[in-house]
Amino acid sequence: MSTSGTIRTGIGGWTFDPWEGTFYPEKLAKKRQLEFASRELTAIEVNGTYYGSQKPETFAKWASDVPDGFIFSLKASRFTTNRKVLADGGESVEKFLTQGLTELGDHLGPILWQFPPTKKFEPDDFEGFLKLLPEKLDGLALKHALEVRNDTFLVPEFAALARKYRAAIVYAQHADYPEIADVTADFVYARLQKGSDDIKTCYPPEALDEWAERLKAWSGGGEPADLPKIDPKTQPAKKPRDVFAFFITSGKVNAPNGARELQRRTS
Repeated sequence: MSTSGTIRTGIGGWTFDPWEGTFYPEKLAKKRQLEFASRELTAIEVNGTYYGSQKPETFAKWASDVPDGFIFSLKASRFTTNRKVLADGGESVEKFLTQGLTELGDHLGPILWQFPPTKKFEPDDFEGFLKLLPEKLDGLALKHALEVRNDTFLVPEFAALARKYRAAIVYAQHADYPEIADVTADFVYARLQKGSDDIKTCYPPEALDEWAERLKAWSGGGEPADLPKIDPKTQPAKKPRDVFAFFITSGKVNAPNGARELQRRTS
């Protein structure tokens, strides 16, 4: 039995003009970009699903373009996470989940529920939302990741709720939003958002070395000692965990290089 989970590193989406001729080979057809990206990286976070629904055949096509073991993380609909009363979003949650996600099969990874900076932590309402998230869909186990962006979530009660519903709190390394490194699920989800277009590997080599050690700690069932927690008294169960780390937003031009370099350091 493995003593560590699988570490996957990736980027947001696969269509970005500055990657043409840098990440992607010259003259590579756009329709082959996912095929190429999925063989250079191990995961991609899809942002398009945040803005609108896709067709089942679209998910099926994505699945057919990628190799075994490759994972898609899907950002959930903004119509669910941007509402005043989250617990009233049952219809929106169902609409998102039934658009054809399961066509991805075993390429379906975590679903990212990203909340706006204005959304404050209201325990009863947030628990009502968590109750809407199913553990399975069409026989596939679902993984739910929660990215919050308001300081009111910096309380042990939020970690306890996430733990109760086996949802992962996203560790988001960001200039403006809170950072929460508590492990609350059987997987870990990190979004690295302090990269630079001026650094070839998105993050400096020494920072990539540090992140490699953190990802290894998570995958081995532990926690990095140098990241902030909101419930420091509670330790996660010591068991292997899959880890997903995405280079997002800042430094996007070099995000693929960062993902490849970080994957190399953790392999």
